[in-house]
Formats: sequence, C-alpha cells, structure tokens
Amino acid sequence: MPYPEIMIHGMRQELAQLGIEETKQPEQVKEVVENTDGTVMVIVNSVCGCAAGGVRPGIAMALQNAEAKPDKAITVFAGADIDATDVARNYFTGYAPSSPAIGILKNGELVQMFERRDLEGRHPMMIAQALIDAFNSHCSKTDAANN
Repeated sequence: MPYPEIMIHGMRQELAQLGIEETKQPEQVKEVVENTDGTVMVIVNSVCGCAAGGVRPGIAMALQNAEAKPDKAITVFAGADIDATDVARNYFTGYAPSSPAIGILKNGELVQMFERRDLEGRHPMMIAQALIDAFNSHCSKTDAANN
C-alpha cells in the first residue's frame, strides 16, 4: 500500500520547488526519458532520513551552483509512485533498486548512478559536489542555460 499523500506532500514539494518535474505515472517517466535529447536526472525520492538530511538539500545546492545542468530533471517517490518508480529503476541497468537514488541518463542511457550507499550518511555539500562533478562530466555548459 502506498504512503498517504498527506504524509509525503512536503517531501515532494522540496524537489518540485526546485523545478524538478514530478512523474507519478509510468508513462510520464517514459515520455521524459525517451523524448529528451541530452541529459535527464532521475531522482528516486524517499521518506528516509538520508533523503531529508542529505539528498534533497544536496540536490538543491548542486542545481544552484552548477555551471552545467541536466536538460531535464524528474522525480518519482518510492513507496508512493510505485509503478512510476519501477519504470524509472528499469533505466538504472545493472543496479539493484534503492531509495533514495539518482541516475543521470544521456539520450536514454545511464551514464552515472548514485545508489543509497553512495548517498546515505553524506553531508549535503558532499552530495552536491558529486552531482556537480557528474553534471560537468555528462552535461554541456549550454544545458545549464535551458534550466
């Protein structure tokens, strides 16, 4: 049974306020990933403490400070957007399901993955720097102008 929306609404809003598109349905995830030329950051959001204390703040810092950014950023919520989360995880080829998680896809192919074990217990600034490094490696500088 999914988490009640009233319980997770604020957690969703943290990413939505950053301009990250919520994709609650499988078709929405497929539409963005399969029809975006360039890079897509796919975030598997979570109710856990590491998402609240590190991941969401780290994402916010990275998006504010990065010179290069993904063309699109979407999020699914593990435990709430169950089918959409399954579809998102299907793009994370070779990785076991985890939440929170962040995948960077380029033209539909996974190029960088951050699993829970890469995020849990990390300070938001460490997560932000890892994301900025990934953006610089996989996103062009002109991508940042589109966000």
